[in-house]
Amino acid sequence: MTKAKKEKKNIKGKWSRNDTELTLLAVPTAIWYVLFSFLPMFGLIIAFKDYKIMPGKSFIENVINSSWAGFKNFEFLIKSNDLFVILRNTIVYNLVFIVVGMIFAVALAIMISELHSKRKSKVYQTLMFFPYFMSWVVVSYFLDAFLNQDNGLINSMLRDAGSSPIQWYMSSNVWPFILVFMYLWKTTGYNMIIYLSSISGIDTTLYEAASIDGATKWQQVVNITLPCLKKVIIMMFILNVGKVFYSDFGLFFQLSQGASGSIFNTTATIDTYVYNAIKSATPIGMTSAVTFFQSVSCCITILIANAIVKKIDEESSII
Repeated sequence: MTKAKKEKKNIKGKWSRNDTELTLLAVPTAIWYVLFSFLPMFGLIIAFKDYKIMPGKSFIENVINSSWAGFKNFEFLIKSNDLFVILRNTIVYNLVFIVVGMIFAVALAIMISELHSKRKSKVYQTLMFFPYFMSWVVVSYFLDAFLNQDNGLINSMLRDAGSSPIQWYMSSNVWPFILVFMYLWKTTGYNMIIYLSSISGIDTTLYEAASIDGATKWQQVVNITLPCLKKVIIMMFILNVGKVFYSDFGLFFQLSQGASGSIFNTTATIDTYVYNAIKSATPIGMTSAVTFFQSVSCCITILIANAIVKKIDEESSII
C-alpha cells in the first residue's frame, strides 16, 4: 500500500468535528422515524391475526395472544363487490392527478419565472400557494357554499335564471371534474414552488447565449428550461407513483360528504372504503389487511417505476 493510499484511508476512517455536528443534527430525525415509522410497523401483524380485545390486557398482549388467521383477512378486500370500483377510482384518479398536476405546476412555474416584476411574482406565488395550507374540512364548507341544493351560489343563480337547481351531491357524472379541479386548486401552488426553485437555479448565461443567438422565449423554454427540469420532474413522478394506491382521504371523503349514495361509484377509494368499514364494526384485522395491501402495492409500484426510469436514463433514477 502506497503512502498516499494510507493517508487517504486514515483520513476516511477518522471521526471529525463535522461528523459529530452532523450526527447531532440527524439524531432528532432518526428518533422521529424510529418512533413513528419503524415501531408502528409491529402493527402489521394484525393483518394476519384474528384480533380480539381481552379484558385487562394491553394492546401488545392482545395482538400476541390473538390467534393467527393467515390470509383470511385479505378475503375482506378480494371478495368485496366494490373491489373493482375502489381500485379503479384510486388508481385512475391518482394517474390523472400526477399527469395533469405536473403539467399545470410546470407551466405555472415557467410563466412566473418569466415575469419581470418581482413584486407581482411574489404576489402570484403567495395566492397560488395559500390554498395548500387550508384543511379539506374548511374547503368542503366553501364547496358546499357553491353546491348546496337549497342556498348554494350556483343553484341560486340557476333559480334566478329560471332553471331548475341541480342536486350536485347526487349527480355522479360531475364529481370526477369537481375532484380533479379541487385537487389542482389546492396542490398546484405547492408543486409549482418546487419547480420554480429549480428554475431559479438554472445558469442565466444559458438564456443570455440563447437570446444572442436569436432564440425566442418558447425556444428557450423547450431547449433550456425543460431539459434542466427533467431530473426534478422524473423524481417527482417516481415519488407520486409510489402513492398511486393511496388517496387523499380528505379530498374524497370530506368534499363528497361521505363518498356514499349515488356518487359512490365515482368518489369511493380504498381509503374511504376502509373508513366506512371501520364505522360498520368490521374486524380490525380485515381493515389492517387492506392497508397492508396498499403499502406493499405502493412499494412494488415505486420500485417498478424507478427500474423503468433507470433503464431509460440511469442518472434520473432515485435508487
